[in-house]
Amino acid sequence: MEQPGDITSSSLYNKDIAPVPMEERTWGVWTIAALWVGMSVCITTYTLAAGMISQGMSWRQALFTIALGNVIVVIPMVLNAHAGTKYGIPFPVLIRSSFGTLGANVAAIMRALVACGWFGIQTWIGGSAIYTLHRIIFKFDAAGPQDMIPVLGISPGQFACFMLFWAANVAIICFGIKSIKWLEDWAAPFLIAVGLLLLWWGVSKGGGFAKVLSEETVARVRGERATEFNFWRAFWPNLTAMVGYWATLSLNIPDFSRYARTQRQQIIGQFLGLPTSMTLYSFIGIAVTCATVVIFGEAVWDPVELLGRFGNPLFVGFALFALTVATLTTNIAANVVSPANDFANLCPRRISFKMGGVITAIVGVLILPWRLYSDLSQYIFTWLIGYSALLGSIAGVMLADYYLIRRTRLDVDDLYRTKGRYAFGGSGFNWRALTAMVIGILPNVPGFLAQATNGKIVVGEFWQMLYTYAWFVSLLIAGGVHVILTKLSPPRDLRHPQPA
Repeated sequence: MEQPGDITSSSLYNKDIAPVPMEERTWGVWTIAALWVGMSVCITTYTLAAGMISQGMSWRQALFTIALGNVIVVIPMVLNAHAGTKYGIPFPVLIRSSFGTLGANVAAIMRALVACGWFGIQTWIGGSAIYTLHRIIFKFDAAGPQDMIPVLGISPGQFACFMLFWAANVAIICFGIKSIKWLEDWAAPFLIAVGLLLLWWGVSKGGGFAKVLSEETVARVRGERATEFNFWRAFWPNLTAMVGYWATLSLNIPDFSRYARTQRQQIIGQFLGLPTSMTLYSFIGIAVTCATVVIFGEAVWDPVELLGRFGNPLFVGFALFALTVATLTTNIAANVVSPANDFANLCPRRISFKMGGVITAIVGVLILPWRLYSDLSQYIFTWLIGYSALLGSIAGVMLADYYLIRRTRLDVDDLYRTKGRYAFGGSGFNWRALTAMVIGILPNVPGFLAQATNGKIVVGEFWQMLYTYAWFVSLLIAGGVHVILTKLSPPRDLRHPQPA
């Protein structure tokens, strides 16, 4: 039973989501930057420019779009990280202040389900790397349609490798947050070195940067286009997709910043780690893919397929090991930590961080991620933009509540009390935040339905255009509505503000 003045007895408390004491806040600039290197360096980053170039962009336009999107998203990233560093609290606990002690579960589970989708995609990519490694070394043919498992749509070998990589992820989950820090610190320099080595190989074999990145080579990557290309028509939806790529982490960054020593270190670490590593690895993907046109006579965007073309088993083994490490570091940090905390927040007394991580892993299998990742166009326009509308709305409420309404002042103990100021009159739900979140999402629904059904649901041009700005639209509308509703009907705790 919850005792007055004792948050450890509360049903909203467990040690995994408790405030991190100052002596355990040991992450400096390098750890935070390394965290971003480990999360950014993965196959999806390598292939990000593929969809843009196939739409008609030049490699410079694609790289500019990726770089700008990541500079934009690091701003809410740093802003949301502030509370984690100041109070030592994770994302689901922080949003109790805006959504309520129970209402926080609505936003947290929305974030968790997106992470489960990403976990499945990254696990499928890692499993594919392992499958290709075995296929090259043991020299057996790739699976054909006749080898596929009914319902699943993949072969037994592919499914076995997928589950093998899944098991590796679960093993690290079971060792907890300290093993994740160790993994990211160790992997970051290794992954940078491997990426630069791959770039050196592609450029040297392809005849130098001038030839590899020439308009003639890029045109062969792009393919012939029958219609005239309009850069701005392609730019805005792709920019939104790039922001959406890390819209997930822009919410739950307090899960990591709670371990940072100071605000200055978390800010510098994020600005050093995120935009630079995303831009560098996207450039490596562009340059090496252009080089494959010169070397193999066709564009090979998928690095797993590319490595499968090398005949030396030792080289293939090393390269695919590097890909596996890259995918593992991304998956664990980006797609396990947040949903593990989010699921734990549902019932802190019964669900620990480790159990929440295992739930994430199980859901990641059930969504059949290989189907989601199979179409790059749908991947960008339906998956990335679609969930960015959901998460942008949550981010709008979070930022407006923390900075504009509460002025960064929180009562940490009350965040863990069922009858404290964040219980909002005892219901546990802040109807203002939940209403604002829904209103922020609604304008993007028509465009999402049209995109998800490939045009079978017909909507007006205005709604299609609005959908291309989904993250920005939902963030601004939700944040604005939350401020207005709070001013019109302030909750009891704001009539008696907490001290700074």
